[in-house]
Amino acid sequence: MRLWTKEFAPSMPGWLEDINACILYKRTTDPLSVSPQHSLLVRLSHTDLLLTPALFLYLVLLVLLQWLCDAYLPLFLGVGFTSAACCFVLGRATQRRLLPVAGKAIFITGCDSGFGKETARHLDSMGFKVFASVLDLESSGAKELRQSCSPRLTLLEMDLTKTEDIQRALQLIQTQTKSTGLWGLVNNAGFNDTIADAELSPLCKFRICMEVNFFGSLELTKGLLPLLRSSAGRIVTISSPAGDMPYPCLAAYGASKAALGLLMDTFRSELQPWGIKVSLILPGYFKTGTTCDLQFWHLKKQQLLASLPTELLQAYGEEYIEEINRQFVKFMKVAVEDLSTVVTSITDALISANPATRYYPGQGLGFMYFMHHYLPYCIRDFFLKGFFINHKLPRALEPKPQNNAKKE
Repeated sequence: MRLWTKEFAPSMPGWLEDINACILYKRTTDPLSVSPQHSLLVRLSHTDLLLTPALFLYLVLLVLLQWLCDAYLPLFLGVGFTSAACCFVLGRATQRRLLPVAGKAIFITGCDSGFGKETARHLDSMGFKVFASVLDLESSGAKELRQSCSPRLTLLEMDLTKTEDIQRALQLIQTQTKSTGLWGLVNNAGFNDTIADAELSPLCKFRICMEVNFFGSLELTKGLLPLLRSSAGRIVTISSPAGDMPYPCLAAYGASKAALGLLMDTFRSELQPWGIKVSLILPGYFKTGTTCDLQFWHLKKQQLLASLPTELLQAYGEEYIEEINRQFVKFMKVAVEDLSTVVTSITDALISANPATRYYPGQGLGFMYFMHHYLPYCIRDFFLKGFFINHKLPRALEPKPQNNAKKE
């Protein structure tokens, strides 16, 4: 069974498959089949979790519960009880085997604010040699990192849309890691400034999202691969559930994150012989940078309205875009301010002996991915609209008022 803690939960489909396999054992007619209890213990023996006394006790109880479910409960009830028990046990009683930090260097992009800044500060406090890229060396985030971090941390200015910036950063990293090597790359920098239907989103917004979120990360990762191959290090990339599911009004951002996710899955497969481990972080909705800046999004809405062709604006209506903005502003209120679960996931991906392929820090992501993989698309789309943005009818599709007055 794939094991996780509550901060490092793997995708819903993976653990449901394992639990289903165990519960469905009672349906088999093969007398040589391995029992679900034995299968659970065998899978546990191949993980990187430390067998503490507390974990051993919980596992005994879990095997007993598995046997009871197999013997007395219907299939779906057994799956429910067993999965709930796994969540409890693996969230409270597990310890993962971690690698030493001393002498390891990490490069993190997008450290002006949010996940990047907090991760840089945290890794520096652990003893890593951190290289943190920012858009502006005089930004408030850069100044905060200078004040709060040790001399080990190095700030460098880099814009992922500028090849010359990337090449300058690569030269600096190569020069300063000759003795220590580069252990990890954290692709954190990302961009999105459009909340609108795909048809309403200017083509240039798709291009800039791809430039930053995909091509910039691709160029940087390829440039650092010789260093990462020599250390058999780690690549950790911040993606988004919007790259896996069709969130309304996030077409440009979601498409770039979908491309990034597939790229990293390809790297994970191709770089495995070199010992490089690649992980994706797919956070829920957190308060980072401009994500909850009301003035920023109001300005972007006004710019979008001004850029739309007259015919398109008449078809959808200004009130349609205003309603999208109103719902998005309302959604901002659920953004989580505590970024620690994301930072912890990034840290685990860097120093765990056996990191997860995907991490899902954030509330409700397990349920969302369960719906995405197991329920009909119409139910998933209905939930995403209710959870995020539920469009009103475009002006051209609104029913026309009928004049029933009788002519005299």
